[in-house]
Amino acid sequence: MELVLTLVSPDPGALPAAEAAVDQALARASVPVKAHEPLGAGAVDLYLEGHIGAVRKLALDALAHHATDAAVQPVANRRKALLLADMDSTIINVECLDELADYAGVKAQVAEITERAMRGELEFEGALRERVGMLKGLSLSALQAAYDERVRLNPGAGTLIRTMAANGARCVLVSGGFTFFTSRVAEIAGFHANRANTLIEADGALTGQVGEPILGREAKLTALKEEAEILGLDLSRTLAIGDGANDLAMIQAAGLGVAYRAKPIVAAQADAKVDHADLTALLYFQGYRADQFVVD
Repeated sequence: MELVLTLVSPDPGALPAAEAAVDQALARASVPVKAHEPLGAGAVDLYLEGHIGAVRKLALDALAHHATDAAVQPVANRRKALLLADMDSTIINVECLDELADYAGVKAQVAEITERAMRGELEFEGALRERVGMLKGLSLSALQAAYDERVRLNPGAGTLIRTMAANGARCVLVSGGFTFFTSRVAEIAGFHANRANTLIEADGALTGQVGEPILGREAKLTALKEEAEILGLDLSRTLAIGDGANDLAMIQAAGLGVAYRAKPIVAAQADAKVDHADLTALLYFQGYRADQFVVD
């Protein structure tokens, strides 16, 4: 199978050594690289033929001591027409629920539950109800304060979304978090749509309840399939990215599933990981060159 192996490093000066290490590992396994195509100062495509699983293992082993991310995929359908992205700790820098809990004085308790849920140790829906219950009575003004004071796009997020959108792809933010945040993040990042849970409120405060049904792991997978069906796309034309266990189903189903600074359960099963570079790595993975990026 004709494959492309993309290497992306946040340090352009470190890329040549990483590239050489991968070249040598592939050559030793009798999988020679046919061509090298630079995509930007810190990114390069390597074209070769082989078995995708074997090439991925060779590349990742070779990069064990290099701060370089890699993706191996078929050349066909490499550029995706649909992106589904998790929000908390993926597109943005924080877990919004944990930040709300800080305003309520219960961050330590809530953050512990969040961490366990994201590692797949707790059932997501139940863990969400428990955490939201601890926010009962929190003033709605705390939501705006949390957004204004703490929510920031992760590096490369805006460039990723705007570049894909400018090239005809549909971009959807899908979160186990809350519409209060996804609606605002979707607007500033350039997403076409967003899906999330709803916090129930009354008399200017949170009731401690969340709207049903809860958007969790299976709902994210359903969102991927529904959005692809609307566009008439095979799932091979889709890209999904996330960091926690509730993202795993959509990551596994997408044509390219990417784990971003992810929990081990997700990183182990995704098609590619982004542990070092910023979110523009997803553009390089699709074959975009740096000079094609749409930058704010």
